[in-house]
Parts: sequence; C-alpha cells; structure tokens
Amino acid sequence: MKKSLLLLLFGIALLSFTKHRKKVNIFSIGDSTMCDFSEKYLSQFGGPDYPIRGWMQMAPQFFTGDVAIHNAAQSGRSTKSFRDEGWWKKVIDSVQPDDYVFIMFGANDQKPDSARHTDPATTYRQNLMNYVNETRAKGAHPILFTSIVRRIFDKNGKLTDTFGDYIDTVRAVAKEMNVPLVDLYKKTWDLVQSYGPEDSKKLFLYIQPGLFTKLPDGKKDNTHLNMEGATKVAELAVQGIKELELPLARYIK
Repeated sequence: MKKSLLLLLFGIALLSFTKHRKKVNIFSIGDSTMCDFSEKYLSQFGGPDYPIRGWMQMAPQFFTGDVAIHNAAQSGRSTKSFRDEGWWKKVIDSVQPDDYVFIMFGANDQKPDSARHTDPATTYRQNLMNYVNETRAKGAHPILFTSIVRRIFDKNGKLTDTFGDYIDTVRAVAKEMNVPLVDLYKKTWDLVQSYGPEDSKKLFLYIQPGLFTKLPDGKKDNTHLNMEGATKVAELAVQGIKELELPLARYIK
C-alpha cells in the first residue's frame, strides 16, 4: 500500500514538473531567407501551396517539444533597418536569461538605399556587435549565422560569391567576441555546389509557368528558398549547433 502511494505521489510530482518546466526559448532575427511567410503573404500568389519559405520557419521540426521558437526575422531588413523600424526592441524586450538569439543578416545590408545599407567594415560590424552585447546583457546566448548563398553560377558551373566582406565580418565578430558561429554560408555553398547549376533549382523559388495565376510566366529566384531548400538549410543550421556542442543541442531530435 505504501509503495503504491509513493509511486502515485512520484507520478504526480513528475507530471507537475513536466507541465511547469520552462521552455527553451529561441528568438531569431534576420531577413527573408530566415523569416516566416504568413498565410496572408502566401495568398497574394497562390495560397498555402505557394512554396516560398524561410529556413527558420522549417526549424521547429528538428527540435523537441521543450523548445519554443519565436521567429522575428523580417523580409527586406538589414542590421540597420531591423533596429530602426522597432523590430529589435520587440525581441529584446521579450528575451529572458538563458534564452537563445539567432542572428543572421547581410543580404539587405548590401542594398544601396540609406534605410538599409551598412558598410561591412564599420556599421555592419558595429550593428552585429550591438546585437550580441544587448543579448548578453539580458543573460541570454547569442549565436551568429552567416548568410546563405545565392544560386549564382559562372559559365564553368561554379558558384559565385555575391557577399564579399559581409561574410568575413560575421566570422571575425564571432571570433573576436567569442560568439558561437554557424557558418551557413559555407554549408549552403557546399550544398548548392553539390547539386549543380540545374538540380539546385530544386532548392530555390523556381516556379514553372502556369502554376499560379498571378505568375503566368513562372518565377526564377536565386535568393529565396522553397520548402525543400528551407528544410535542408534548417537541417544544416541544426547540424552546426550540434557541431558546436552547445547546451541547446540537447533539445535537437
């Protein structure tokens, strides 16, 4: 009888602990290659079947139920405009000690307009450092990610670098500030190169003519990912977290 009662009490205690166990929170900030694409956005083209996806949108499937992902990445934003438009404040106000913040910018920092452009050696570098410092000030853990490659091949079938010093700056900041780095640029470079000029279209937003009424001529997009590509990039990101042997890796399926 006593044994049964002890087992019952243990079960109740375990259930209570499981129910009230704090989630591991991941906040992600970045651009359209990372962001969630809402139903409202997809409906502009063809509804849920329109295949554009950000890689962080596909990431939840690789984590256990103990992880809560808050994907705050926004299409078209740079390290500058993400802060200037108030997106960062919403994130950092929500960040708690021991949370994680994934940081990935670069594609829009290259844009020439003054609202987004940053210089890799100065403003881009400082913006990344600010995100890292402010995350750490909340007792949370920043992780830097280099941007994913664009599908631009030369006449010899080799990928062409389109990011220049922006990638090296992320790597340098990570090293100097002792921030974990997932080098998605290298990982996606190897992935896309392995697919080659033709098969790599399967990873990006290549849409045949006639599939969507608002895109009668189809679409050829070498920057944005489709469902397959976003899933593979999310898998590479998770692989990078495992390789870093971070505590977060315990929550990867």
